[in-house]
Amino acid sequence: METSRPQIGKAALWMVGAIASFSSMAVAGRELSVTHDTFEIMFYRSIVGILVVGLVLTATGSWHQVSTHRLGLHGVRNVLHFTGQNLWFYAVSVIPLAQVFALEFTQPIWVILLSPLLLGERLTTIRVLSALIGFLGILIVARPGAVPLSAGVVAAAMSAIFFALTTISTKKLTQFASIGCIMFWLTVIQAGLGFAASAFDGQITLPTLSTAPFLLLVGLAGLLAHFCITNALAIAPATVVVPFDFARLPTIAIVGVILYQEPLDHWTLLGAVVIFAGIFLNVHAENRNSLATVPRDTQRK
Repeated sequence: METSRPQIGKAALWMVGAIASFSSMAVAGRELSVTHDTFEIMFYRSIVGILVVGLVLTATGSWHQVSTHRLGLHGVRNVLHFTGQNLWFYAVSVIPLAQVFALEFTQPIWVILLSPLLLGERLTTIRVLSALIGFLGILIVARPGAVPLSAGVVAAAMSAIFFALTTISTKKLTQFASIGCIMFWLTVIQAGLGFAASAFDGQITLPTLSTAPFLLLVGLAGLLAHFCITNALAIAPATVVVPFDFARLPTIAIVGVILYQEPLDHWTLLGAVVIFAGIFLNVHAENRNSLATVPRDTQRK
């Protein structure tokens, strides 16, 4: 199936929304780190998420989709995502935003490597090559031995692994749970995890007039980003969407320069390009394989 120019244009608009949402969430997380720890940010973000998801389920009459079937898997998925998101919020508070985004782009590489173990998917030559190229990009960004390996870099790299595990567990969940059900348990379980982690030291910092807007932004931007990407993928193939998603890196690099006077590190940009090349190689190969299995008459429609 060929993608028309209007479809590409619509996908591009959805990806502009995703890029703006991810960038806004990073900036909000950086600003909130002065007052709130990552657990509190996740707790308040989840409260916003509960309200939004609850309104959507009510407006669409979809509460019947929410069930406790396989609640244990929901719990595992959300512990993984909660861990990855906390690492991500920590990383955006201590290292350049472009570096965080570059290392976050390795998530598909980890999905490629972990899927054969956890989902029984085949590890092809192209997937192995994509992973090797991605790891080369990681080495260029982190440059172990040339520069000290900071906690922020480790946190950003680890967050990508936990996001990959989240993606794999989500793929399992979609076999029997609706998106509404998954989103409901995501917000509810992570609100509980955020509250427990925040209250562990006996003190939870309440939102202030200055932090409340950023907390609201984090909650809304996280949901909106994934909503935009889902809509983009629904009308255009991944080979079209992925290059648009890569525009997140120069965007956040410019934001970092303007708001936080962060230097434009050419090693980070080069490493990100290499990581992207590995990801795009795999996406392009998967897209060609999918088209090869579709009858030609269907492809022309």
